[in-house]
Amino acid sequence: MENKKKDIRSYALEDLKGLFTEMGEKAFRAKQVYEWLWKKSAKSFEEMSNLSKELREKLNQDFSINAVKINSSQFSADKTIKSTFILHDKHLIEGVLIPTSERMTACVSSQVGCSLTCKFCATGYMDRKRNLNADEIYDQVVLINQQSIENYGIPLSNIVYMGMGEPLLNYNNVLKSVDRITAEDGLNMASKRITVSTAGIAKMIKKLGDDQVKFNLALSLHAADDKKRNEIMPINEQNSLKALAEALKYYFAKTKNPITYEYIVFNNFNDGIEDAMSLAKFCKHVPCKVNIIEYNPISFADFVNADEDKIDVFANYLKKQGITTHIRRSRGKDIDAACGQLAVKETA
Repeated sequence: MENKKKDIRSYALEDLKGLFTEMGEKAFRAKQVYEWLWKKSAKSFEEMSNLSKELREKLNQDFSINAVKINSSQFSADKTIKSTFILHDKHLIEGVLIPTSERMTACVSSQVGCSLTCKFCATGYMDRKRNLNADEIYDQVVLINQQSIENYGIPLSNIVYMGMGEPLLNYNNVLKSVDRITAEDGLNMASKRITVSTAGIAKMIKKLGDDQVKFNLALSLHAADDKKRNEIMPINEQNSLKALAEALKYYFAKTKNPITYEYIVFNNFNDGIEDAMSLAKFCKHVPCKVNIIEYNPISFADFVNADEDKIDVFANYLKKQGITTHIRRSRGKDIDAACGQLAVKETA
């Protein structure tokens, strides 16, 4: 028989109050339940100790909490932890805890698989099964925060939406998850500690501007030349660099948030001085910084990371142009937890 229970975390507080009134319960009970769900991260109605046993049983009968669970975890030599999470419908996703001396970062997924086909990314070789709900993104943060505290005694300081999937193709759920993570009656984390990364969907970047989001935006650029970008990121064919530049200008005008460009340097592909010049030119559109990322090989693709000397020359050119530039060394490579390596084998 099909489960007719309703996902209680899909309701806004006001809707929940209406439901409780219909059930003959006081509206403040809805507020108590909402707090258990989002502030205390309750995984069952049984945990809600300030509700009567009768109400808990009634809620359990009519509603479900589709809690995400850790299926397995791997520990890297550099202390990175990659977890495979199992969803209520048995789909699997991955998330990563990235510890450094300055911060503890959760890298979370926004989709089961991905519909984009970036040639260098393992997730791009998977099918997109479905979008994640806001509560499933939120649960990843809660679980990775628990791992951070249990293993290193330090809570999360940062969250990056850089796991599996394209966040801007799951726009509403991503924004709702940020709301629950940052809200006072949620996890109460600062918006400035959150970065959402996109492969570059121009109209959705403009929508972020219209919604005047407070979190940080990162664009996976990887080439500032349409021909090269088309080759490795087919999405560029519908979202050219010109279209992205216009969208980013619009976004910046609305939010005043600077942009971060993520740039993987591939050997003899986008690592030359002319590539650096193209990137520096693109950087003039809006205030920005550049993260140069080393490539993490995957079995599906033949790309190779650029030589360290070349990376340094590339970065130094950008710095001389007055562009804030960081070279990011990969973490968790030995457990396939590094950037672009997330992929899971689906269960039946």
